[in-house]
Amino acid sequence: MPSDDELLESLHPLERKVFPLLKEHDEVKALEAASGLQEVEVIRALQWLSNKKLIKTPVKQYRELAELDELGKRYLAEGLPEERFLAAAKNHSELGNIRSAARLSEEEAQFCLGHLRKRGLISLRKEGSALHVSLTGKPSPAEKEFLSSLAHGPRETASLSKEERSVLEELKRRKSLVRVRTAWEMRVSLTPLGKELLGRELHDAVETLTSEMLSSGSWKGKRFRRYDVEINVPATHPGKRHFVNQAIEYARRIWLDLGFREMTGPLLQPAFWNFDALFTAQDHPVRDLQDTFYIAKPARAKLPAEALVKRVQEVHENGGSTGSSGWRYAWDREEARRNVLRTHTTVLSARTLASLKELPAKYFALGVNFRNEAIDWSHNVEFNQTEGIVVDEDANFRHLLGYLRTFFRKMGYPEARFRPAYFPYTEMSVEIDVYHPVHKKWVELGGAGMFRPEVVVPLLGKDIPVLAWGPGFDRTIMEYFRIHDIRQLYGNDVKQLREMPLWMR
Repeated sequence: MPSDDELLESLHPLERKVFPLLKEHDEVKALEAASGLQEVEVIRALQWLSNKKLIKTPVKQYRELAELDELGKRYLAEGLPEERFLAAAKNHSELGNIRSAARLSEEEAQFCLGHLRKRGLISLRKEGSALHVSLTGKPSPAEKEFLSSLAHGPRETASLSKEERSVLEELKRRKSLVRVRTAWEMRVSLTPLGKELLGRELHDAVETLTSEMLSSGSWKGKRFRRYDVEINVPATHPGKRHFVNQAIEYARRIWLDLGFREMTGPLLQPAFWNFDALFTAQDHPVRDLQDTFYIAKPARAKLPAEALVKRVQEVHENGGSTGSSGWRYAWDREEARRNVLRTHTTVLSARTLASLKELPAKYFALGVNFRNEAIDWSHNVEFNQTEGIVVDEDANFRHLLGYLRTFFRKMGYPEARFRPAYFPYTEMSVEIDVYHPVHKKWVELGGAGMFRPEVVVPLLGKDIPVLAWGPGFDRTIMEYFRIHDIRQLYGNDVKQLREMPLWMR
């Protein structure tokens, strides 16, 4: 801990200006006026004095103030429109004459009619083509009195009586009469140490040792400001990639290091690739609007080569050459042509299989997909998924689990479980879960399995083992970033983005 003298010697010039003034002033605005400094300079000096334990942390107090707006100032001088209307109605009954005598605009006259009738202060009658007004009550002076009370300056809403608050709410509904704004003041109080040192003399100190001072020797005998190297400094937030993109790049590197090649493709896909090529029946619930986003323009896409389309059609209708009985319905080309925002990156696996030239092959994808989900802490309409396929005559189910365990271990989940599951396009199939430590439950990340012959044969031309997986990626990275609601991944909160740690798996 520095001594008292060392502490005073470390005061910045701004602190030296502000600290002595704390004998008489405890509010930022007053300190600003007394010191001749700008507000930001005063606040900065107070923060430094607080760091040195000479003052307590400044307290910011907010006040709600009611004040006259432009129209309110004018009406206070000329009189409220309804006030002038009633005064003119004592000598005139025809509406046109009242408006002229009261010097009212058409808009003001119409307001007065509605406002005064609602309050029971006038009644209307028609005589021929003219509208006549009769006085039926005495107005309350409350609104005029309240406006007059604001003529001397803003009033704190907390100090208003119940009746005045009611009048304020009524006037706020009238455009440009009064406005309510929030003002703040920052108050400061000395610590015991600050009170003790406040009376000490503050000597002028040199801020910077220059080369001229060194060469001339003029530095000798001068008092230099002492620097506190332990004091906290403002946090800096250098530019960096979005934390989700950092994690995506890390996951891409895992697959690349395991010898996989990346597959990419557009977000808009024909239902043929998104569903039909993956042996998803055309009457399957996943193709309904409540699960899938279909595109209106363009609503239809071109189908691929006719030979491939024919093989997929035969598999759906009767199993084709796979030995399966298929779904046993009449396959609809128009349904397969519908454009859809891809619901999974497995669509890329289907397209890759259809164009594959060399075996064995290992491919991965990591990209965004869309589903018409009910949004909650673990579901969103837009989500990232990591996809993979291994096409190899010698591949088996144990290899599939090995790839997945390796990936999740490198992503920071040493334990994962695999449950038997059903998917239209894989058999055997598993669901992949990891345990969520905050919600105390297993979280489903996605599915995996071995592509069925009904998928492989039409696309590849023969039945070869194809390992396939597609776990959700967003839920995989949430725990590392201490995010417990998937919606926060894309909330773009600036404070969160600045403070989010770098991905360091």
